[in-house]
Amino acid sequence: MWFGFAVAGYSAIANDSIQTLGTFISSNKRLPWWALWLFIGGIMVLTFTFGWGINDGDIAFGRLDRIAQPETFTFVTLAAPMILLILTRLKMPVSTTFLLLAAFSSSAVIQKMLTKTLLGYATAFVVAISVWGIIAYLAKRNIIPKTYNKKMWRTLQACSTSLLWWAWLMQDTANVSVFLPRNLGFYEMIAMVTYLFLVIGLIMYKRGGGIQEIITEKTDVIDVRAATTIDFIYAFVLIIFKYINNIPMSTTWVFLGLLAEREIALTVISKRKEPYRTTGKLVMRDIFRASMGLAISLIIVIYLM
Repeated sequence: MWFGFAVAGYSAIANDSIQTLGTFISSNKRLPWWALWLFIGGIMVLTFTFGWGINDGDIAFGRLDRIAQPETFTFVTLAAPMILLILTRLKMPVSTTFLLLAAFSSSAVIQKMLTKTLLGYATAFVVAISVWGIIAYLAKRNIIPKTYNKKMWRTLQACSTSLLWWAWLMQDTANVSVFLPRNLGFYEMIAMVTYLFLVIGLIMYKRGGGIQEIITEKTDVIDVRAATTIDFIYAFVLIIFKYINNIPMSTTWVFLGLLAEREIALTVISKRKEPYRTTGKLVMRDIFRASMGLAISLIIVIYLM
């Protein structure tokens, strides 16, 4: 049980760090890694402690209510986090939700997860292409100035990162806590939080690792204004879907949809010099990477049936 949690805890956060922390890391390269660690790790500790206290020991915020606690573990269920670790090393952003939860879920729950994920992707599509279309239009006509108040935007970025990290933890903590009892005791909670806090420190020390390239290859994400806008939009979508129901969803697909439509909007409306084919390759490559994780998770489910 604890072995599965330990591997899943590291691999899930390392893979999904590009979603919630990628833009923050990219736009704060000058800050020391330990400052980023204390900031991000502190929010995580507060979120887990608060959730554990108000949810009677449930740190998954109800996301595992429809997934029974496993009584035994097979090679396949323990192999899922190991596969995720390998895919992360290969710089492939995959759906940790499907990869880690599919082995423990019924076909009915998986179908609902797919439906909610596709709805999330569509929502991110509409929101991203609308917001970034307006931004690109205003920037093209010099309505948005190139110079800005960096101190103010750094404050806004801290707020957007905090909000997004909190929203993501409430959505995706289920991916790693699925291996653990649904209601943790005090010492179990301390052990879990301490381990994940150290994992955050390692990820910050590595500046996100090789998978961070998924972020840095996109347009202007090192700009603090772009990074802050991405985080606010993403957090907004996750919060909405948190309160729709307690079915887990793939935040990876929502995030990739957000970045994909942002790239398309900036290419079409601002008429950048980069050809449309370059943008298309970035979008299709991200979709292919995410589809690999979904395919592997479905293979695991078919094997267990």
